[in-house]
Amino acid sequence: MIINKSELANLLTKLAADYRVMAPVKKNGLVEFAVIKNGEEACLDYTNSKKPGKEILFPQSEELFNYTVDAEGVRMQDKVDPTATIVFGMRPCDAKSLVLLDNVFKNDQYQDVYYLTRRANTLIVGLGCNRPASTCFCSSLGCGPFAKEGSDIFLTDLGESYLAEGISDKGKELLGKLGLAAADAAAREAAAQLQQETRADGSINIEGLSDKLAGMFEHPYWERLHEKCLGCAACTYLCPTCHCFDIADEAKDCNGCRVRNWDACMFPLFTLHGSGHNPRPNNKARWRQRLMHKFNYFVERYNATACVGCGRCIKNCPVNLDIRQALADIRALD
Repeated sequence: MIINKSELANLLTKLAADYRVMAPVKKNGLVEFAVIKNGEEACLDYTNSKKPGKEILFPQSEELFNYTVDAEGVRMQDKVDPTATIVFGMRPCDAKSLVLLDNVFKNDQYQDVYYLTRRANTLIVGLGCNRPASTCFCSSLGCGPFAKEGSDIFLTDLGESYLAEGISDKGKELLGKLGLAAADAAAREAAAQLQQETRADGSINIEGLSDKLAGMFEHPYWERLHEKCLGCAACTYLCPTCHCFDIADEAKDCNGCRVRNWDACMFPLFTLHGSGHNPRPNNKARWRQRLMHKFNYFVERYNATACVGCGRCIKNCPVNLDIRQALADIRALD
C-alpha cells in the first residue's frame, strides 16, 4: 500500500479517534514517543528517539497496583493496561528489541502480566532508516536499517510517500481497513532497492564472541576496560534491551501503591545485599556484567544477542566509551 505524506497527518488523526496512538514527537530538541491526538504532532524525520521504544511496553516507572485499608478491610486495584495502542514510526532496532524482551517477560519461569497485556494490545508500525547514524551498528546484529522483525506494519520512506507492508496478520488487517491505494511496481522496486543497499556502517563481528567471553571471567582485560567509566548508567538506561528493575512500595496513612522502576546493573546499589556485601563492588565487575549479559548469558539462555546496535550507549556516553571498540578489543585478545 502507499501512504502519501500529504495525507499522513489526517490518517494519524483518524486512527487516534479509535486507538491510543503513540508516535515520535519533538520536545525541547529531543525526539521521544508520546500519545498524539493530532497527526500534525508526529515527527517521522528523525534518526532515533532519545529513549528506547521499550518504554511503551515497559515504562520507566509504572504503578503495578494500589490499595486502601479501612474498616471493611483491604481493597486492591490492579493497574494492568489493556488499551488498544498503535505505535507509529518505531525504528527497526527498537522493534527488534521488543522481540528480545518477549523472552524475558514470558518464559517458563516468569510471566509478566503488565508487559504481556500491553504487548498483546499494541500494534507496531515500523519505519525503515534511510540514513543510519554513524553510531549505528544494527547491520552486525541480525537487524539492520530495514529489518522487519517485531513490526506489524513496515514503512519505507520513498520521498513523497511511504510504502506500507503488512507483516503480521493484525498489521495486514489494519492496512486493509485504511482504504489506501495499492503500490505500483515502480514503488515496490524503489523500496526493495533502498532496503537492499542501505546498511549501518559501524560494523562489528560477533561470531564466536559468546564462546570467547565464556572463558574470560577472570581475564585481566576487565581491569582496564572500565577505567574511565563514571558509573552514570546512561548506557543501560538508554538501552532498548536492558530490563533490570526495582520495586518499591509507597504508602501514606492507609493508602499506598507498588511501583516498578527501571534500575541498572551499572549502579552500585543494584546488587547491594542487606548484609552490606556487594558481589559487584566496582566498575570492573559491573562493566563485565554488562558485556557478559548481552553477549554471553543472554545468548546461552535465549539463543539471541541482547543488543540491537542502536548506538545510544555510544552516542550518550559522557566519556566516549564505545562498545564496538570493546568488542573488537575482546576479539583481538589471545
